[in-house]
This record gives sequence, structure tokens and C-alpha cells, in this order.
Amino acid sequence: MNALGTIDRPLTHDPLKQAPMTPSTTSEQPSGSAVTDFTTPGANISRQNRTREMQLIPEALARAHMHERMREVDAERQAMRLIAARRMQRRAERVSLRARRALAMAVMN
Repeated sequence: MNALGTIDRPLTHDPLKQAPMTPSTTSEQPSGSAVTDFTTPGANISRQNRTREMQLIPEALARAHMHERMREVDAERQAMRLIAARRMQRRAERVSLRARRALAMAVMN
């Protein structure tokens, strides 16, 4: 396998130095192989923006993940407060009922 620029092992990984993927009629050079003098106008700018965006993707993903975790924690905290409030309300109702019974027993005697 001495062919230059195969799909598995391209001659270069730089997209600026690669020719566009067009079907070729000659069999001496595979389509899409590297050509040294081929450059797309404006490719540097779009490639630079794409690289910058690609570098920011993990940061945005981490930010979204942390935001989701914060929402989950807040929801869990609110649920725990609600459970504690219901528990205290039941306890207060039992104490109130005991006080009423004690008052009724005191009045009856």
C-alpha cells in the first residue's frame, strides 16, 4: 500500500492543503488527495472561528450541566423544606389536640 493520501492515512490533516472532493477520471492520484497550491479563500477565518467555537463547546456543556445540577439541588432543597414543614404542622396539631383534651378534662373536674 504505497499510495499517497489514502482515506485512512491522508498525506496531510490540514483541510487548507486538501483538494475538494471531486470525482477524478485519472487513476494516478486518488480524489481528495493533498495538493500544495490549493487554498480556499476565507478558509482561514472560518476555520479559526470553527476552532474557537469547538474549543468553547466543552465549557458551554459544563456550564449547562452545572446549571441543571443547581436546579436539581434547589428543587430537592425545596422538597425537603416542604416535608419538614408538613412534619412540624402535624406535630403542632397533635400538641393542640392534647392541650384541648387537657383543658376539657380540667373543666370537667
